Amino acid sequence: MTYRTVAASAAFVIALGLAGTAAAHAHLKRSVPTASGTVAGPTQVEAWFTEDLEPKFSTITVTGPGPNGKKVDKGDTHTDPADAKHLIVGIDGAAPGTYTVTWAVTSVDTHKSNGSFTFEVQK
Repeated sequence: MTYRTVAASAAFVIALGLAGTAAAHAHLKRSVPTASGTVAGPTQVEAWFTEDLEPKFSTITVTGPGPNGKKVDKGDTHTDPADAKHLIVGIDGAAPGTYTVTWAVTSVDTHKSNGSFTFEVQK
């Protein structure tokens, strides 16, 4: 074997190894209430992500109603013991209006992501 063949083979093997370690981020897959949805009297907000989450570094905050709303979540964000991709937070008394859900999560591979959405509570 020539030096060039050995070097090319080594580069190919390294490239294959790195391809399997591509970084992934946890993205919001779905939620209850749904983004831009309308519900009656929710008691919690649930969000499912594309990756397992690190519970200590993952939060959901709920504010509302309206753009200047106060925090209404109970501060008890936790993952579902049966599904590390499922994040839940309780909320106190959802009066009619528009609520904003803001999430910030860290996946078990330490990558961070965040986002927000709104939902409407009907009268």
